[in-house]
Amino acid sequence: MDVFKKDRTYMLEALVEAQKAATLGEVPIGAVIVYQDVIIARAHNLRETTQNATTHAELLAIQQACAKVGSWRLEDMTLYVTLEPCPMCAGAILQSRIPRVVYGARDVKAGCVDSLYRLLNDPRFNHECEVTEGIHSEECSAILTNFFRSLREQKKNQKRTLE
Repeated sequence: MDVFKKDRTYMLEALVEAQKAATLGEVPIGAVIVYQDVIIARAHNLRETTQNATTHAELLAIQQACAKVGSWRLEDMTLYVTLEPCPMCAGAILQSRIPRVVYGARDVKAGCVDSLYRLLNDPRFNHECEVTEGIHSEECSAILTNFFRSLREQKKNQKRTLE
């Protein structure tokens, strides 16, 4: 299977995780980590559930992968995530030495891979990542857009009920 086909296949798995987050009322972001063509970690956002700012999909997947391989170094792995990583997650990606990151939708408000900063490709750090963007970008964007549209509608309906 060629790289583009693999990227599309694994991003669909990250989208499954994003849907799990949406079902929980979490911002629908999902992540999977792949090693030797096998998914070794999968996670979705859990900030609302845990009331913990650090329980982003990427960080949870990195923690699972580290536990699975028994090392903090996640060399020879690829992280697939539905939304461009934030500064915290980009930092964790660098620290865990993940060599390749594939993401679906850009995050113009907090993305630190391409949108606001280019942390994963800054030569001043001791590690840089290969980055592929835009895999299943329409689906990754749509799940977020629909989630926030629904959330706004719920708030509007609650406000009407109180009036």
